[in-house]
Amino acid sequence: MTTTEPRTPDQLADAAAEAVRALAHATLSRPAAGWQYPDEARNVVANLAILAERLPQALGQVESFIGAHEDAGRLRSEHGPDDLAQRLLAFHGAVAGAIRHARALEAALGRAHQSLGAVSSTE
Repeated sequence: MTTTEPRTPDQLADAAAEAVRALAHATLSRPAAGWQYPDEARNVVANLAILAERLPQALGQVESFIGAHEDAGRLRSEHGPDDLAQRLLAFHGAVAGAIRHARALEAALGRAHQSLGAVSSTE
């Protein structure tokens, strides 16, 4: 039995980004294996909606991680404490915005998936 070391959050996020890049490349060619019929596109949209659905939790947990370091006084900025406060305020605001956008993306992808529900190929 082979064992693998657990991947870190950084490695998992990198793998997710790489998977989306690979998806973008895989959808360039038509037709291609697994990319010939509308139901395949519908499945891709559904899976991207799931990805978007999961982003708010992941982002919230990243924010919580930073917040715990902030609360414990374990953060600093090379440019001083005022800069740190500004950066953390910007970070928290940006994450809140990213979570809102991820939820909007999930909803839009859900509508796109639903729209393709009755669409099929004539072949």
